[in-house]
Amino acid sequence: MKQVERLLAEKLLKISAIILQLDNPFTWASGWNSPIYTDNRKTLSYPEIRSFIKVELTRMIMESFKDVEVVAGVATGAIAQGALVADLLGVPYVYVRSTPKDHGLENLIEGNIKPGQKVVVVEDLISTGKSSLKAVEAVRAAGGDVIGMVALFTYGFPLAEQNFREAGVKLATLSNYNAMIEAALATGYIQETDVDTLKEWRKDPANWTPATAASKD
Repeated sequence: MKQVERLLAEKLLKISAIILQLDNPFTWASGWNSPIYTDNRKTLSYPEIRSFIKVELTRMIMESFKDVEVVAGVATGAIAQGALVADLLGVPYVYVRSTPKDHGLENLIEGNIKPGQKVVVVEDLISTGKSSLKAVEAVRAAGGDVIGMVALFTYGFPLAEQNFREAGVKLATLSNYNAMIEAALATGYIQETDVDTLKEWRKDPANWTPATAASKD
């Protein structure tokens, strides 16, 4: 049986939650050129995949963070998955906004966390980790004890690993960039000649230039 990381990567590629374009790269909001675009919210439209993710995230939490008392989803991508996981675990659920609500009580966290409660944060995608760790800071500021974070997918950037290490947050993910490359190669989505390009991008995404652009200079 295939490992969960490979299985999920294949599913994400199949429904175009992950898209690879090496010759016509995407431009991220950060300005980075990227051969990959990920939108894991698409998984919500596929009941079998949605259920697979819910079950596997729950299993991961039970194995790695069994003392969990509250699940916190990160807006917006992980709000739904976090709620599904909390329901399966039978624990309270909250979600963390990227910015405080601009009216009413101006909440940053929707739901209630009691001081000292052990919280697992659910995220859909880890890139540099900065936005994910802002959610951790918000939970800690509300009195929660963040015992870890689980996510669907990570690019595995060294910068992200450093950020999580410095923040003292244990991260566990269902799938990752290396598993995605293996799945894309095995299914014929990419060719062997594309692998080096994908690996080079991950080493230094901020300064990566696609080969097609470089050849025009």
